Amino acid sequence: MSQATSSITVRKGPVLFIMILGAFLATLNQTVMSVAIPELMTDFDITAATAQWLTTGYMLVNGVLIPITAYLMQRFTTRELFQASMIIFLAGTIVSAFASGFPVLLTGRMIQAAGAGIICRC
Repeated sequence: MSQATSSITVRKGPVLFIMILGAFLATLNQTVMSVAIPELMTDFDITAATAQWLTTGYMLVNGVLIPITAYLMQRFTTRELFQASMIIFLAGTIVSAFASGFPVLLTGRMIQAAGAGIICRC
């Protein structure tokens, strides 16, 4: 008995668009916080130094993920890493969206940074 091989054609355009969009949103997320800090200071009744931790913590987690992503790229496929990083980024976004206090928001931002750090290095 011969095995029939099916060739699956993958349209590269939509896949490339999704990957570029994911990387763009992760990069945009790094810079958008500077606009929101004054409003967050009012909403959470925090100082500017405390609010700055949203950006500092995000960049710190991103920096730590550079060598970790190099290791992960040897162990997993690009597809697996991209999908996992998008899920991590989404989880961080959901945590941040429903944050009722500053510590929860900071945690959500750091989860986002973990996902974004992997996305930008894939």
